Amino acid sequence: MPIRTITVEREYGSGGALIAEKLAQRLNWKLWDSALTGEIARLANVGEEAAARHDECVDPLLHRLFKVFARGSYERSLPVSRIQAFDADQMVALLHRVIEDAAAHGNCVIVGRGSPYILRNRPDAFHVFVFAPPEEKIRRIRTLGKSEAEARELVETVDKERMQFIKRYFGADWPCRQLYNLMINSEPGDDYVIDMILHGVAAADKLAQPSAVSA
Repeated sequence: MPIRTITVEREYGSGGALIAEKLAQRLNWKLWDSALTGEIARLANVGEEAAARHDECVDPLLHRLFKVFARGSYERSLPVSRIQAFDADQMVALLHRVIEDAAAHGNCVIVGRGSPYILRNRPDAFHVFVFAPPEEKIRRIRTLGKSEAEARELVETVDKERMQFIKRYFGADWPCRQLYNLMINSEPGDDYVIDMILHGVAAADKLAQPSAVSA
Protein backbone atom coordinates (compact mmCIF):
# COMPACT_ATOMS: atom_id res chain seq x y z
CA MET A 1 0.00 0.00 0.00
CA PRO A 2 1.57 3.34 -1.02
CA ILE A 3 2.15 6.12 1.50
CA ARG A 4 -0.82 8.51 1.46
CA THR A 5 -0.29 10.35 4.76
CA ILE A 6 2.83 11.89 6.30
CA THR A 7 2.80 13.01 9.93
CA VAL A 8 5.38 15.56 11.07
CA GLU A 9 6.05 15.75 14.79
CA ARG A 10 8.62 18.32 15.86
CA GLU A 11 10.55 19.96 18.62
CA TYR A 12 9.46 23.55 19.11
CA GLY A 13 11.73 25.85 17.10
CA SER A 14 13.03 23.09 14.81
CA GLY A 15 11.03 24.46 11.88
CA GLY A 16 8.93 21.32 11.59
CA ALA A 17 5.68 23.14 10.89
CA LEU A 18 7.22 25.18 8.05
CA ILE A 19 8.89 22.05 6.68
CA ALA A 20 5.52 20.28 6.72
CA GLU A 21 3.96 23.20 4.85
CA LYS A 22 6.67 23.15 2.17
CA LEU A 23 6.42 19.37 1.93
CA ALA A 24 2.65 19.55 1.36
CA GLN A 25 3.19 22.20 -1.33
CA ARG A 26 5.78 20.09 -3.11
CA LEU A 27 3.51 17.04 -3.07
CA ASN A 28 0.38 19.09 -3.77
CA TRP A 29 -1.19 17.44 -0.73
CA LYS A 30 -3.49 18.97 1.88
CA LEU A 31 -1.79 20.41 4.97
CA TRP A 32 -3.45 19.74 8.31
CA ASP A 33 -1.93 22.13 10.85
CA SER A 34 -4.02 25.17 11.82
CA ALA A 35 -6.73 23.54 9.70
CA LEU A 36 -6.97 20.79 12.34
CA THR A 37 -7.79 23.33 15.03
CA GLY A 38 -10.30 25.01 12.72
CA GLU A 39 -12.07 21.74 11.91
CA ILE A 40 -12.25 20.75 15.58
CA ALA A 41 -13.68 24.17 16.44
CA ARG A 42 -16.33 23.71 13.73
CA LEU A 43 -17.33 20.26 14.98
CA ALA A 44 -17.42 21.43 18.60
CA ASN A 45 -19.29 24.61 17.67
CA VAL A 46 -16.76 26.80 19.48
CA GLY A 47 -14.48 29.59 18.31
CA GLU A 48 -11.05 28.71 16.93
CA GLU A 49 -9.51 30.64 19.81
CA ALA A 50 -11.12 28.26 22.31
CA ALA A 51 -9.84 25.23 20.42
CA ALA A 52 -6.36 26.71 20.03
CA ARG A 53 -6.04 27.19 23.80
CA HIS A 54 -6.08 23.40 24.22
CA ASP A 55 -3.90 22.61 21.22
CA GLU A 56 -1.21 20.12 22.32
CA CYS A 57 -1.45 20.96 26.00
CA VAL A 58 -3.32 19.74 29.06
CA ASP A 59 -5.93 21.88 30.77
CA PRO A 60 -4.44 24.52 33.06
CA LEU A 61 -5.33 24.16 36.74
CA LEU A 62 -7.37 27.38 36.67
CA HIS A 63 -9.64 26.00 33.95
CA ARG A 64 -10.21 22.76 35.91
CA LEU A 65 -11.03 24.74 39.06
CA PHE A 66 -13.43 26.93 37.08
CA LYS A 67 -15.37 23.88 35.87
CA VAL A 68 -15.79 22.69 39.48
CA PHE A 69 -16.73 26.15 40.76
CA ALA A 70 -19.29 26.77 38.01
CA ARG A 71 -21.41 23.77 39.00
CA GLY A 72 -22.82 25.60 41.99
CA SER A 73 -23.05 29.10 40.56
CA TYR A 74 -25.58 31.12 38.58
CA GLU A 75 -24.63 29.22 35.42
CA ARG A 76 -27.20 26.60 36.44
CA SER A 77 -29.86 28.89 34.99
CA LEU A 78 -28.19 28.95 31.58
CA PRO A 79 -28.74 26.40 28.79
CA VAL A 80 -26.55 23.31 29.27
CA SER A 81 -24.78 23.89 25.94
CA ARG A 82 -23.46 27.21 27.25
CA ILE A 83 -22.04 25.92 30.55
CA GLN A 84 -20.29 22.89 29.12
CA ALA A 85 -16.83 24.34 28.73
CA PHE A 86 -14.80 23.05 25.83
CA ASP A 87 -11.71 21.44 27.33
CA ALA A 88 -8.70 19.35 26.33
CA ASP A 89 -10.57 16.08 26.92
CA GLN A 90 -13.19 17.07 24.33
CA MET A 91 -10.46 18.41 22.06
CA VAL A 92 -8.64 15.06 22.00
CA ALA A 93 -11.82 13.09 21.35
CA LEU A 94 -12.49 15.22 18.27
CA LEU A 95 -8.81 15.11 17.35
CA HIS A 96 -8.98 11.34 16.88
CA ARG A 97 -12.02 11.75 14.64
CA VAL A 98 -10.55 14.50 12.46
CA ILE A 99 -7.09 12.93 12.07
CA GLU A 100 -8.47 9.47 11.26
CA ASP A 101 -10.82 11.01 8.70
CA ALA A 102 -7.98 13.01 7.12
CA ALA A 103 -5.84 9.88 6.82
CA ALA A 104 -8.75 7.92 5.36
CA HIS A 105 -9.00 10.49 2.56
CA GLY A 106 -5.21 10.45 2.16
CA ASN A 107 -2.79 12.70 0.29
CA CYS A 108 -2.18 14.85 3.36
CA VAL A 109 0.55 16.08 5.70
CA ILE A 110 -0.48 16.27 9.36
CA VAL A 111 1.46 18.34 11.91
CA GLY A 112 1.75 17.02 15.47
CA ARG A 113 -1.33 16.73 17.72
CA GLY A 114 -0.53 13.11 18.54
CA SER A 115 -1.06 12.06 14.92
CA PRO A 116 1.76 9.46 14.93
CA TYR A 117 0.06 7.77 17.89
CA ILE A 118 -3.44 7.99 16.44
CA LEU A 119 -2.32 6.62 13.05
CA ARG A 120 0.33 4.19 14.31
CA ASN A 121 -1.48 1.17 12.85
CA ARG A 122 -2.03 2.59 9.36
CA PRO A 123 0.36 0.99 6.84
CA ASP A 124 -0.10 3.94 4.46
CA ALA A 125 1.21 6.51 6.97
CA PHE A 126 4.85 7.66 7.20
CA HIS A 127 5.88 9.28 10.48
CA VAL A 128 8.62 11.92 10.78
CA PHE A 129 10.16 13.59 13.84
CA VAL A 130 12.07 16.84 13.27
CA PHE A 131 14.58 18.01 15.89
CA ALA A 132 17.42 20.53 16.07
CA PRO A 133 20.22 21.65 18.42
CA PRO A 134 19.12 24.26 20.99
CA GLU A 135 21.01 27.13 19.36
CA GLU A 136 19.46 26.36 15.96
CA LYS A 137 15.97 26.38 17.52
CA ILE A 138 16.68 29.69 19.21
CA ARG A 139 17.97 31.12 15.91
CA ARG A 140 14.81 30.08 14.08
CA ILE A 141 12.52 31.46 16.77
CA ARG A 142 14.37 34.79 16.77
CA THR A 143 13.61 35.19 13.05
CA LEU A 144 9.95 35.43 14.15
CA GLY A 145 10.73 38.59 16.10
CA LYS A 146 11.33 37.06 19.53
CA SER A 147 14.16 38.18 21.79
CA GLU A 148 16.84 35.68 22.76
CA ALA A 149 15.39 35.43 26.27
CA GLU A 150 11.89 34.79 24.89
CA ALA A 151 13.24 32.21 22.45
CA ARG A 152 15.10 30.33 25.18
CA GLU A 153 12.03 30.30 27.40
CA LEU A 154 9.84 28.97 24.58
CA VAL A 155 12.35 26.21 23.76
CA GLU A 156 12.37 25.16 27.41
CA THR A 157 8.61 25.27 28.03
CA VAL A 158 6.63 24.39 24.89
CA ASP A 159 8.03 20.89 24.48
CA LYS A 160 7.37 20.19 28.17
CA GLU A 161 3.68 20.87 27.49
CA ARG A 162 3.79 18.53 24.51
CA MET A 163 5.37 15.82 26.69
CA GLN A 164 2.56 16.22 29.23
CA PHE A 165 -0.07 16.15 26.48
CA ILE A 166 1.25 12.90 24.96
CA LYS A 167 1.76 11.24 28.35
CA ARG A 168 -1.73 12.07 29.52
CA TYR A 169 -3.74 11.34 26.39
CA PHE A 170 -1.68 8.60 24.76
CA GLY A 171 0.15 7.07 27.72
CA ALA A 172 3.51 7.33 25.93
CA ASP A 173 6.78 9.18 26.19
CA TRP A 174 7.50 12.05 23.81
CA PRO A 175 9.12 11.49 21.44
CA CYS A 176 8.21 7.80 21.24
CA ARG A 177 11.06 6.77 18.95
CA GLN A 178 9.67 3.43 17.84
CA LEU A 179 6.74 5.19 16.15
CA TYR A 180 8.80 7.14 13.64
CA ASN A 181 10.01 6.05 10.23
CA LEU A 182 12.46 8.95 10.20
CA MET A 183 13.97 11.25 12.82
CA ILE A 184 15.95 14.10 11.28
CA ASN A 185 17.98 17.13 12.32
CA SER A 186 16.72 20.29 10.59
CA GLU A 187 19.97 22.26 11.00
CA PRO A 188 21.16 21.49 7.41
CA GLY A 189 18.09 23.31 6.09
CA ASP A 190 14.45 22.83 5.12
CA ASP A 191 15.08 21.64 1.56
CA TYR A 192 17.51 19.01 2.81
CA VAL A 193 14.93 17.72 5.30
CA ILE A 194 12.17 17.63 2.68
CA ASP A 195 14.41 15.74 0.24
CA MET A 196 15.25 13.18 2.94
CA ILE A 197 11.57 12.74 3.84
CA LEU A 198 10.64 12.17 0.21
CA HIS A 199 13.52 9.72 -0.17
CA GLY A 200 12.27 7.85 2.90
CA VAL A 201 8.71 7.76 1.58
CA ALA A 202 9.93 6.45 -1.79
CA ALA A 203 11.94 3.73 -0.02
CA ALA A 204 8.92 2.77 2.11
CA ASP A 205 6.74 2.57 -1.01
CA LYS A 206 9.32 0.35 -2.68
CA LEU A 207 9.41 -1.98 0.32
CA ALA A 208 5.63 -2.22 0.30
CA GLN A 209 5.47 -3.37 -3.33
CA PRO A 210 5.00 -7.12 -3.78
CA SER A 211 8.05 -8.85 -5.17
CA ALA A 212 7.93 -9.61 -8.85
CA VAL A 213 7.19 -13.25 -9.54
CA SER A 214 9.99 -14.94 -11.40
CA ALA A 215 9.08 -16.38 -14.77
